[in-house]
Amino acid sequence: MAKFKCNICGQTFEADKMPDKCPICQADNSNIEEVAAPGAEPKPKKKGLDTSSNVYTVLYAAVMVIIVAFLLAFISSALKPTQDANVENDTKGQILTALGYDKSNIDVAQVYAENVQDNLWNQDELVKYDGKFNTTYGALIKAGELHVFTAKTADGQTAYVLPVTGRGLWGGLWGYLAINEDKTTVLGAYFYHESETAGLGALIGDRPFQEQFIGKPIFAEGVDGVALTVVKNGASKAEYEIDGITGATLTSNGVAAMVKDGLSAYLSFINNK
Repeated sequence: MAKFKCNICGQTFEADKMPDKCPICQADNSNIEEVAAPGAEPKPKKKGLDTSSNVYTVLYAAVMVIIVAFLLAFISSALKPTQDANVENDTKGQILTALGYDKSNIDVAQVYAENVQDNLWNQDELVKYDGKFNTTYGALIKAGELHVFTAKTADGQTAYVLPVTGRGLWGGLWGYLAINEDKTTVLGAYFYHESETAGLGALIGDRPFQEQFIGKPIFAEGVDGVALTVVKNGASKAEYEIDGITGATLTSNGVAAMVKDGLSAYLSFINNK
């Protein structure tokens, strides 16, 4: 029989060999040591890390954090080209939606390539844009870089698509307005949002709201600048007024401002015949 001592409960007991657990407090055997008989040389301590120590716990956690961070960074880097391609394809689908295409039933990349050309308006003429495709336009418009997409609608009309951006109740709004060749009438629209309220402001992303813009005039006699606007639901009277979303006045006002400010930024292009 050998004598052992538990460093957790401090009790000494006898056993034939090192037990798996302390019979008194059930501590694991990493906390148990054999007690040398009087006059005997003490038994050497077990070499290696003490897996029950605080130092071991901290080191283990630190190593795992580093490994996981490395793996996440690697996966993110590996998937980025695919993610970027998906975002670009989705943006092209939004432009095609404004042109009357059903993006769920077409090859977006192919239809876009065949029917849409990205141009820059330089205050005098349209120049073909050969740079990297953009998926956001707010900062570009503020910097004076005005993109104009020359395109064919789903029913074959020549159109220009203008990106617009703004603010809603909870976050950013963006969209695309397709206007006819003589730049007086809206042929189609697409809008979306960052975080508007589901069932209320988020309805600007649904086709019933967007289709109200089809055929609406951009200008009106007696109205300075852009006349096209969004008003309170049920309050539209003029031809250039769109019914807003019930219960989402601030989001509707945000769309109205986005349309007015967006088209106003392109007035030099629109007024150039």
